[in-house]
Amino acid sequence: MYMKTKMISLLIVLSFTILSVQAQTLRAGVNLANVTITNDGDIDDNKMLTSFQVGFSGDVFITKHFFFQPGIYLTGKGSKTQSGSTTDATYFRATSNPYYVEIPANFVFKTDPLPVKFFAGAGPYIAMGVAGKNKVDGKFLGTSFSSEENITWSNDDPSTLDYEEGAGYGIMKRFDYGFNILGGIETRGAVFSVNYGLGLAKLQSGSNSSADDKNKHRVLSFVVGIKL
Repeated sequence: MYMKTKMISLLIVLSFTILSVQAQTLRAGVNLANVTITNDGDIDDNKMLTSFQVGFSGDVFITKHFFFQPGIYLTGKGSKTQSGSTTDATYFRATSNPYYVEIPANFVFKTDPLPVKFFAGAGPYIAMGVAGKNKVDGKFLGTSFSSEENITWSNDDPSTLDYEEGAGYGIMKRFDYGFNILGGIETRGAVFSVNYGLGLAKLQSGSNSSADDKNKHRVLSFVVGIKL
């Protein structure tokens, strides 16, 4: 409970810090989420899960062309597994759709101020799991079945690097971290971007994130922003 209170307080402070930046953008978009399935970080497109993201970002001026762009988003990740079709007499489908409060810290290059500017950037992110569902449904010889349960998170405190509190089988790591790559166009009042999130933390609690690249988040996002 103490760890959760600390993290919620930190997120509130960061939210007000981002909202205090003068150049703010309200963003929302579609996430095409997946999870790596091999030690080399490969993914299976058939396991892609559609989710969403919404939040704020701000531009902090560095030079004419370079900006620091922090943000805070509610973002959905995860993946699905399916065997057969819903029209078949027998099929199986399982989805895991965790939601995170994510804080990116991107550095962005923008072209000269014109009616339309192009931009590209990259940077790290950290995210805290706050909600989510694991769902199973299907049919066996024509008989339907389904189940749904809330995702269980570990109580990990990132300040204790050598120990993960509350780890166990079927329990997801509370914290995700990784890198973002983004690019797009910007007008006087709107932003259109494509983002790719490369997770570096394993999903399963108690696992060694540096051992290999299996079981990590990958998220392709298409985002529209309105300048405030």
